[in-house]
Amino acid sequence: MRKFKFKINGNQYDAHIVSMEDNVAEVEINGTVYQVEVDQAMQMTKTPKLVRSVSVPSTDSHPSVAKTSSPSGPKGGGTIKSPLPGVVIDVFVKEGDTVSIGQKLLVLEAMKMENNIEADKGGKVVSVKKAKGDSVMEGDVLVVIE
Repeated sequence: MRKFKFKINGNQYDAHIVSMEDNVAEVEINGTVYQVEVDQAMQMTKTPKLVRSVSVPSTDSHPSVAKTSSPSGPKGGGTIKSPLPGVVIDVFVKEGDTVSIGQKLLVLEAMKMENNIEADKGGKVVSVKKAKGDSVMEGDVLVVIE
């Protein structure tokens, strides 16, 4: 628990407080353990334990609000959503383009890093919802694929 060094009448003592309950302390002095009774109860300060509750992003609260489709899910039309907040740096597709799975649709800058947003489904681009320079939030629709 705590260690102390004492010098009494020229003699050196190493004291170690092993435990403390109410007004009785278990003290080890130079290897010998003693039970010491204190006149008043000692208050031991404890560091509080912080517990955080698990937070769930608003877009993950329900499967119907998922950010992107499941890779094992049915392929075809749908929406491509932003996986995190950021700014659109470049857009590589336009309305009417045909895209395939894995094709780069746009680049999103988030937290000073560039992130390629790729198509997770194939089809025809129905609309591009964001343009170069637009700010997006997590879960915003970026591209709609038919």
